[in-house]
Formats: sequence, C-alpha cells, structure tokens
Amino acid sequence: MKSQFKLIKPAIVPVLDPAFRPPVLANRAFLAEVETSGSGVPFLVAVERDHGRVSRFDTKVFDPRHPRAAANFFYVERILKFLLWQFGGWKVTIHGPVELVHYLQACYCDSGCRRFDAEFWGDQTYEREMCIVHVPTPSDVPEVNDGSGSAVALNWQGWRIGFDLGASDRKVAVVKDGRLALRPDGEPVLSEEYVWDPKPQKEISWHFEQIDWILREAEKAIKAVDPSARVEAIGGSSAGVYVDGRVRVASLFRGITPRERFDAEAAPIFKNLEKKWGIPLRLENDGDVTALAGAISLQDGAVLGLAMGSSLAGGYVDSNMKIKGWMNELAFAPVDYNPNAAVDEWSRDFGVGANYFSQQAVGRLIPLAGIDMPDLPADALPLRLKRVQELMTNDDERARRIYETIGVYFGYSVAHFCDFYKPVRHLEVLGRVVSGKGGEIILSEARRVLESEFPELADLHFYEPDEREKRHGQAAAAASLPIV
Repeated sequence: MKSQFKLIKPAIVPVLDPAFRPPVLANRAFLAEVETSGSGVPFLVAVERDHGRVSRFDTKVFDPRHPRAAANFFYVERILKFLLWQFGGWKVTIHGPVELVHYLQACYCDSGCRRFDAEFWGDQTYEREMCIVHVPTPSDVPEVNDGSGSAVALNWQGWRIGFDLGASDRKVAVVKDGRLALRPDGEPVLSEEYVWDPKPQKEISWHFEQIDWILREAEKAIKAVDPSARVEAIGGSSAGVYVDGRVRVASLFRGITPRERFDAEAAPIFKNLEKKWGIPLRLENDGDVTALAGAISLQDGAVLGLAMGSSLAGGYVDSNMKIKGWMNELAFAPVDYNPNAAVDEWSRDFGVGANYFSQQAVGRLIPLAGIDMPDLPADALPLRLKRVQELMTNDDERARRIYETIGVYFGYSVAHFCDFYKPVRHLEVLGRVVSGKGGEIILSEARRVLESEFPELADLHFYEPDEREKRHGQAAAAASLPIV
C-alpha cells in the first residue's frame, strides 16, 4: 500500500516487533525533506488550557502546491495528538495551510477519528467544547504563557504536610524547612504509606475521610515533636488529571457516578479539604511531582520523569526547577507510526505509549516471545509481568527478548520526547516494568540506541531513584507545591 508520509525503518530493530516505525525518525526525515524542497511554510500551533495558559510548538510543512503536500496530513495529525497529551488543552490556534486546519477540525469532531481526545480534553477535562481555529498571520498565534501557577518554592520555612495518592496506597510525609523532617536519630518524623482501595467506593465522604485521616496523622506527629507548631501548608500529588486542583479524570474516584454526581462531589474534594484545614493546599498530577522529587534529589532541573507501571506516566521539571502545569499524559502520546501497531482499547488509537511502556506492553509481547501462561488469565497483567520477571531472574532468553524490545522502543521514544521537551538533562525512570534484571536490559538497550542513532543525546543522564527516595521522595516533594 502506498504511503504519502514516509515511515523510516530503525537501524536497531526491536527483536519482537520488526514493523516498529519510530516517530522521531519519520518526523526528522519529513522536516529534512521540507527544508530541502525550498517549499516549506510555517505551521505554528498554540494550545490553550486553563486560566488562559498557552504552550506553543512551531514547525514547518510543505506548501500545499508542492507535489509532496499530501504527506502533511499524517504529520500534523500525529503532532497535534502528541501536543494535546503533553500540554493538555481545549483550544488549538494554528497558523498554516487552511486545508490542514480543516482536516484537524474534522478529526476532532464528534464523528472524527479523534473524538475520544476531543471529548477527553474538551468536555471532561476543561469543561469546554474543544476548538481548533485558523489564524491568517503568525502574529495572531498566542505566545507562550505558562502562568504563575507553575511556580514551585523550594526554600520555604516552617512545617508542612505532603501526600501522594495511588491506586493501592496513600503516602504522607512531614516536611520542615523544605526537606523531609527527621528525628535526632535520622529517622523521619513521619513518612508512611497506608493501604486503601478507593476504586469501588461509591461515597465521596469515604474518600474525604481517608485522605483527611492521613493529614491528621501527620499533624499529630508534628505536635508530638513541637506542641506549639502550626501546619503552614499542604501539598499533594495524585494519579489522574487535575485542573486548578479540581478532579477531572481519576480512577481513584471512578465509583462516583454518574458524571453529574462526579462533578458535584468528586471534582471539588481537594478544595473542600483546603476549606476544612484553612491553609493553602495545592494538588498536582503525580508525574510532575515524581519529576520534582528527582530534581530535588539531583539538585538540578531539566528532568523528564517516566514511570512504567500499570500505564505510562510522565512529568517534567524545567531548568529553573519549576513544573509547567502541563498534563504529560504520555500513555496516549504516539510512539509508533506503524499504522498496524497495537490499538489502545480506550482511545482506539494505534501506537500510543501505554502499549509500549507498561505492564500492558509486557502482556502484548508475551505471546510474541513464545511464552505460554495457560494458568493466568490474559487480563491478569500484574501477574503476567511478575511471571516474566521470574523468568528473567533465571536468564530465560524469551523474557530477555521482551525487555530488549521494550529497550529499543524506549531509546527511540526518548529521542522523540526530547524533540518536544526541551531541555532534558536527566531522565528519571521508575516503575515495576524497569525493576530488576529486566530494567537493566531496557536501559542498556535504550542507551545503545541513543549512542548509535542520536549521539547528541548520548550523555543524557538516566536517573533511577533509590529505595529511600521511592518511599519518601514524592510525598515530601509535594509539600513544596504551595506558594505561601
């Protein structure tokens, strides 16, 4: 079948997926061809999210009159898809060929191929109908404006509480003067995790009490050390999508249905906690706070955090040690341009991150590696990952091929991410998929790809948090979120 947009076979081919076609190679080849043609025209994209905050991505495409202009359509569709899941946003302003804008409008309508994305970011997340508009001149495209909401203060004084909410546990930490509060013996005043199972709970009061309880435990620990102490602020991170501290999409609250009840009860839960405590409370997505914890540990910014667990989570801290207020939901960002790539069951799109860097990826590759698990259901992904990890511990060659494949995916995708996240000096990597021997293989293969194909990224620092940071770092880092 003829393809207008040229897909590039990688020099290092994933052993279990020879049809893998990295976006970074195809995008760079396309832009090089546009440049060589002498017929490139600007394609400027501004994505607006809450409070008028705007992010930009400027690129080029073929002039519509050029014989290769048909390649533009695939390129701009994949680029906009990535930008929306990187930045988040409800309004897209574009300066470029108007026919490309019309095409994207058709993709992101209620009958278009990106209906899921339009509904997710428009109706569900920002509570606005998604809008894609064309503007005639470059000056009409909004400038970058990340807003003051992205700032983080790391040199604060006093007592604070930090928390992190996951699918199976709640972590809480007592923090003082910008760092985890320690007793004279060097042990934390309080840094604990408490098991919970929020998904099936149908009453928001249950969630409220469960979160409030860990905050009160932290306050008790502070008072035990200093009876006259006062909690100055609370910072938190949580799995899900949050806008201005309001819950928009989060599996933790999936039992609160229908949507009208969710918006009335679940959405304001953290605002209601702030009212109860009467002090500043700021919540951000867990990916950004993970990256912030890495930046604090490294004492340097430009950190891209990627967590490979039940799905793929992302976060970014810039050179100034600030989070950007982006969404970084890279589980739905394109990482494979092969049109026959695995299709995500939720978004119904092909080649997106969750199927390449998570336990879903391992599950997809198990049969391709020739591994049979008749005793485990196909949807028992955590157990299947554990079985592969056990095989890898015994140097099973089939398991090794799974990790080698993910490692090659990862190397090309890291280069792809670095074309959008700038700058990146440190890549923080964590999650069950990259634990143990298998994780070592993934990172080794990724480094091999970068050294061979992207020498400009060969010095990128791969950072793996130690067990202490994994236990204490994220909740403690969250305490630095409020600006008091």
